[in-house]
Amino acid sequence: MKQLPTKEQVLEWIKENPGQSSKRDVARAFGIKGSDRIELKRILKDLTEEGHIEKKKRNYTGAGELPPVSVMMVLPPDENGDLFARPLEWDGEGDGPRALIMAKKGDPALGANDQVLLRLSPSNDPDVKYEGRLIRRIGTGPQRILGIYRVGSEGGRLVPVDKKADREFIVPGAEAGGAKDGELVEAEQIGKQRHAGLGKARIVERLGDPMAPKSISLIAIHQHGIPDHFPDDVLAEAETAKPVALGNRTDLRHLPLFTIDPSDARDHDDAICAIPDDDPKNEGGHVVWVAIADVAHYVRPGSQLDKEARKRGNSSYFPDRVVPMLPDALSGDLCSLHEGVDRACIAVRIVLNAKGRRLHHEFYRGLMRSPASLSYEQAQAASQGKYDSATEPLAGPINDLFAAYASATKARNERQPLNLDLPERQIVLSDEGVVTSVAFRERFDAHKLVEEFMVTANVCAAETLEQKRQPLLYRVHEEPSPEKLESLRETAESAGLTLPKGQVLKTSNLNKLLDAAAGTEDAEVINLTVLRSMTQAYYGTDNFGHFGLNLKRYAHFTSPIRRYADLLVHRALISAHGWGDDGLRPEDAEGLADTGDWISQTERRSMLAERDTTDRYLAAFLSERVGNEFSGRVSGIARFGLFVKLDETGADGMIPLSNLGREYWVYDHENKSLKGDRSGRVISVGMPATVRLAEAAPMTGGLLLELIEVGGKPMPKGESGRRAPSKKRKLVKGRKKKKR
Repeated sequence: MKQLPTKEQVLEWIKENPGQSSKRDVARAFGIKGSDRIELKRILKDLTEEGHIEKKKRNYTGAGELPPVSVMMVLPPDENGDLFARPLEWDGEGDGPRALIMAKKGDPALGANDQVLLRLSPSNDPDVKYEGRLIRRIGTGPQRILGIYRVGSEGGRLVPVDKKADREFIVPGAEAGGAKDGELVEAEQIGKQRHAGLGKARIVERLGDPMAPKSISLIAIHQHGIPDHFPDDVLAEAETAKPVALGNRTDLRHLPLFTIDPSDARDHDDAICAIPDDDPKNEGGHVVWVAIADVAHYVRPGSQLDKEARKRGNSSYFPDRVVPMLPDALSGDLCSLHEGVDRACIAVRIVLNAKGRRLHHEFYRGLMRSPASLSYEQAQAASQGKYDSATEPLAGPINDLFAAYASATKARNERQPLNLDLPERQIVLSDEGVVTSVAFRERFDAHKLVEEFMVTANVCAAETLEQKRQPLLYRVHEEPSPEKLESLRETAESAGLTLPKGQVLKTSNLNKLLDAAAGTEDAEVINLTVLRSMTQAYYGTDNFGHFGLNLKRYAHFTSPIRRYADLLVHRALISAHGWGDDGLRPEDAEGLADTGDWISQTERRSMLAERDTTDRYLAAFLSERVGNEFSGRVSGIARFGLFVKLDETGADGMIPLSNLGREYWVYDHENKSLKGDRSGRVISVGMPATVRLAEAAPMTGGLLLELIEVGGKPMPKGESGRRAPSKKRKLVKGRKKKKR
């Protein structure tokens, strides 16, 4: 009889060979044959009963162990931005051991609740049991829904807050989670997805009163998964930060570097000034300084602050709050260029000639002290000779700055960046979070001045990093697609304007179209259509230029408090100039492409959340004016209806085809228009319209309108909600009946 292995030897072998641990594998490993297999079976049974191993299907694993290939569910990113997964099947205590997902290039982006097949291996990190490498994604987890819970006789209903949602969900009584009628809740879909009828959902979190003051932005923050609470270790790290001494920095405290921001701004991350150039070879030229808060000094690579900043990607701005990328101890204090205090900065000195053309530039890591924090209104008034106590001592520097801007404008006009004219609407809230008014935000030369010099500084950063062969993230804006250009061309032609074909598109071509529309009733529609024809800008390591600004190379450098991309550019500049050990690490440089993809996603996430919030605030503002008439313009045409943008507020409302009277409307996809089959009337984008507000839903941000007049002609009165089918449709229906 062959010497059989001990229990300890069998257990050790199973743990070392999790991928080949059936009874046959164990027998083969120890050379056990014939009747000796009966004794091996007893050993395996004892080990199982004693809790040392578990049998899963045909294989044995160590108790509390996962098989080498496991189906797992992805968890939300942790405080460090890492993705973990937990097993979908687990017989032990708790939720089962987590696996750190080790993504490799080419893997698809994974999100919370995705179901994945992972190949597991032991981790060297004592805090992590497994590392998992993606074999394939096999599906997504339960759909998450944000909505209002309504109590019913047998359980309840979930009414989604997303205006795109087309159905409610049944919530069985056992799945209500203690929610009360009218509460805002987060739920997940359960059971099979239905193509017809109502699906079922389980409430997983109660979020409180949806009508509470300032809850509108919280809905968007939660719905889009924007982190809005800083972990304790991140806050603690920020609180330990100290002001910077001069040391090896360049002393810039003699320069009149003042900030210009909105009057209610709490953080000031950029300062500017201009000085007439005393070089006799540059008569009429200026030296412009742009100083940016040195966030990289405080947010060190790999720190908790850094991981949290990358996780957020950017700050998010709502009418009632800001969700910042960095804690207030930094964004509102040490990284904010407040007046009268020393602040660390990275500055660029830019020499312009009399025509505003850039001659050369240099970067410095310095220490500055702002003499004043001005609002746009203050700066604009001072440029016109209207001073107050803050601007009077800076009369000379302010005049010099506006003179430099006048020169820079000449070069800008030669460059011909895209010149869109889209007034920004401002939602004004009371202290309780109620909308009091919706107004156009005034735009001064002071706004344009700051934008122009920030763009120039960003170009300088990209050029310097290229020259010094440093890896960087570009801000890329590619030209419009041929399909979007054709749609723009059709809209222009419907307004009696032209956009030439058969040539390389330049921003100057689009500017001619915008100039031709300026001052006409079609101006806003043409501006909006040009904007919609643009591609989405993004961050990437490959330079395809910036079409909208008409620049060959461009990087974001001027807002490191609120954009992670700018912080990476700062670190690259630090490395390029040898300013310290807080520059761009090799591993961060290697991962720039992935980081660019990630922060492009977080930027879009914020844009969607901000837009949803604006829609909801506008719907709340208009909800007391249901039944009123408004003027507007047709802003979109779809197969199911049309959209009208209201002149007063800029809100978009929908008119379903079923509300356009009793005739059948034919949708023309190419021309983006609707045509009545009886009247022959055509409704197209850009037409002036008069509408009646039929419904406003603050929870979803949806507006339902009734069309009274379009293109200067009243709509025929008739029973709303019905369409008389055309003869062709009757024939088709008749055939179907005969076939039966």
